[in-house]
Amino acid sequence: MRSAIAEGRLAITDITPTVECGRFPARAIVGEIVPFAATVFREGHDAVGATVVLEDPSGTQYSTRMHRTALTSDRHIASAPVSQTGMWRFHIEAWSDPFSTWEHAVIAKVEAGQTAADLANDLAAGVAILQTAARTAPESARAILTAAITSLQDRDATLLDRVSIALGGEVAEILDASPVRELVTTSPSYELWVDPRRAAVGSWYELFPRSTGGLDGAGRQVHGTFASASKDLLRIATMGFDVVYFPPIHPIGEINRKGRNNSLVAEPGDVGSPWAVGSRLGGHDAVHPDLGTIDDFDRLVAEADRRGIEIALDLALQCAPDHPWVKAHPEWFTTLADGTIAFAENPPKKYQDIYPLNFDNDPEGLYAEVLRVVTFWIEHGVHIFRVDNPHTKPVNFWQWLIWEVKREHPDVIFLAEAFTRPSMMKGLGRRGFSQSYTYFTWRTAKWELEEFGEDLVESADYLNPNLFVNTPDILHESLQYGGLQMFRIRAVLASTMSGSWGVYSGYELGEHVAVRPGSEEYLDSEKYQLRHRDWNTAAAERRSIAPFLRQLNEARRAHPALESSIRNLVFHHSDNENVIVYSRSDEATGDTVIVVCSLDSHHTAQTTIRLTMPELGLGWDDRFSAYDELSGETYDWGEQNFVELRGDANPAHIIAVRRS
Repeated sequence: MRSAIAEGRLAITDITPTVECGRFPARAIVGEIVPFAATVFREGHDAVGATVVLEDPSGTQYSTRMHRTALTSDRHIASAPVSQTGMWRFHIEAWSDPFSTWEHAVIAKVEAGQTAADLANDLAAGVAILQTAARTAPESARAILTAAITSLQDRDATLLDRVSIALGGEVAEILDASPVRELVTTSPSYELWVDPRRAAVGSWYELFPRSTGGLDGAGRQVHGTFASASKDLLRIATMGFDVVYFPPIHPIGEINRKGRNNSLVAEPGDVGSPWAVGSRLGGHDAVHPDLGTIDDFDRLVAEADRRGIEIALDLALQCAPDHPWVKAHPEWFTTLADGTIAFAENPPKKYQDIYPLNFDNDPEGLYAEVLRVVTFWIEHGVHIFRVDNPHTKPVNFWQWLIWEVKREHPDVIFLAEAFTRPSMMKGLGRRGFSQSYTYFTWRTAKWELEEFGEDLVESADYLNPNLFVNTPDILHESLQYGGLQMFRIRAVLASTMSGSWGVYSGYELGEHVAVRPGSEEYLDSEKYQLRHRDWNTAAAERRSIAPFLRQLNEARRAHPALESSIRNLVFHHSDNENVIVYSRSDEATGDTVIVVCSLDSHHTAQTTIRLTMPELGLGWDDRFSAYDELSGETYDWGEQNFVELRGDANPAHIIAVRRS
C-alpha cells in the first residue's frame, strides 16, 4: 500500500498546460505569456496558496505566485513569460497559507465584537507569523512588518489599532509577494516545449516556382526557375507575406506521369505533378533540373531572407515509380500479390504516379534516410517543412523524427497538412508538429466558425492552427460562387482568427473556376501544368485584391493581439447570423482588437453587436474609441453597437480598442 505521506500533504489536481497528463510536452512560443492553472485544496478551512515554478532549458528557475480565480474557488491561476526556445519544465507548489488563515479569522472575530482578551492567542499567532515573514522578506519590507509586530504587541492600544497595520494593504502586498509557506507540497514536473515564434505566427503564400517563368515571344509559357521565383518575392513581400511555401522542388517521375487536369495520359511537354517525387535524375535530396541547381536554390533562400521571407519546403514522403529508392530499397514499399508495387489510392481517387512508403518493413533504414533528407535541407537554409499527408504515416514515426530534428535544430518547424479525422489531426499536434492545417475552409456559417474557433482554443496547449483560405486541392464552393467579396471575407477571417494564415497563389485574383460542378479541384490545376498569371494587368484593371491582403497583413503587424497564439480568441454576440464578432487581446502589451465580419458576400448586413466588456479589459459601462484598421474611421463604442457592413465595401471592421 502506497504511503499517504508520499502523496503530499495538500491536494494538487487538474494542472494545465499539460497534454494527456504529461505524456507529451505542452507547447508555447517564444515571448508568449503562458497561462498556468491548478486546483489546490486541503481539509478544513485553512487557506492555501500556490506557486508555479518554471525551469528554462539552462536549468534556471523562476517562481510566480498563483491566485484564486474567485473567493469561493479552489482554482489557482498565474501567467509567466517564456523567453527562449527549447524544453522548459514546470511544477506547482501548494502550501498552507498561515497569514491568510489568520487574517480571515481575526477580521471575522473583530466584526463579531470579540475583545483583545478573546483574541490573545490570535494576536500572538499573528506576531509569530510576521516574525517568520520578516526573516525572509526584502530589506525594504522589514520596517513595515516590524511596525505591524510592534502594534500587535502593544497592550495599551485598542484592538483595532493593534491589528490595523497587520490587516492593512502594505502588509498584504508583502505577504503576497513573499508568503509564509507551510506544508509545502510539490506536484510532478511537466514538460513545456517552447517553439520559435514562427510556429504560431506567420502569413503564408504558396507558390509553384515552375509557374514563374512568364511567356516567351510567341506567348508560350516558360518553365520557371529558382531565379525567376526569386524575382517574384518582391511582389509577395509587398503584400506582407513572410513565409513562402514551395510544393516539392525535386525531379518529377516520368513513369505514369499525369497529364493536365489529372488525365492518365501525359502529352509531350506535360510537366507532371511535383508530388510524384523522384526520377532517374534524383530523389528527395535533389532539385528539378529545370528549376536550376542546389546553388541556385541557396541563392533564392538568401534573397528571401533579405526580403524578410522564410522559405518553407514540402516534405512529401512518397515516391514516383522511377524514384531511386524503388530500385535500391524495394522493401520500403508494399508489394502486392502479383508482384507489383502498390500505388496510392484515396477512393475514388487513384494516384498511379505515386508509390506510398511502407514504414514497417525496414523502419531503422527508412527512418534514418528521412532524417538524412531533412537534415540536408536544413543545411541549405530551410527551417520550415510543410508535411504532405502526415496522417498516412505512422504517428510514432513523426514523434521520433520531429524530436530527433529538434534536439539538434530547435528552431525547425513542421506544418502538418492533416485534413483528416480530429483524433489524428490533434494526435499529430500532441506528438510534436509545430502547427497544422485545419477544417477552416469548410467552416462558413457563424455557428460553425464559433464552434471551430472554440475547439482550437481548447487545443491550444498542443496545436497551433494555420488557416489556409485555399490550397491547390481545395477550392470551396463559397469561393466558387461568392464573388471577389467572399475572397475578402475569408481572408479577413483567416488572418484575424489565428496567428498563422495562408493563401495559395492566384487567390488575390479571385480564381474560382472548378474543374466540374460539385468538385473542389481547380480547372487547369497548377498541380499538373504551368500556370501563367498576369499580375500587372490584373492590378491595373483592379481585378486583384492584393492591396486588401496587404492591409490585412499590415493590421496584423500593427497588433500583437493578432500575431499571437489562438489562446486569446473570444467570441461576442451578434443579432445577425450573417455577422460574426470576436476579439483577441495581448496580455503583455494590453493590445486588444475586435473583428466584426460579414459572412454574406452579396448583401448589406446590419446588426447590433453585444461585447463582453470584461474580456476587453473594460467595465460594462465603459466607452472606448474604436479605430477601424480597414477604413481608417473611428467610432465611439460601448457594450452595444449598431453595425452596417455593405456588400460593395469593406466586409469587416478590424477595430483597435483605444482606451481613454
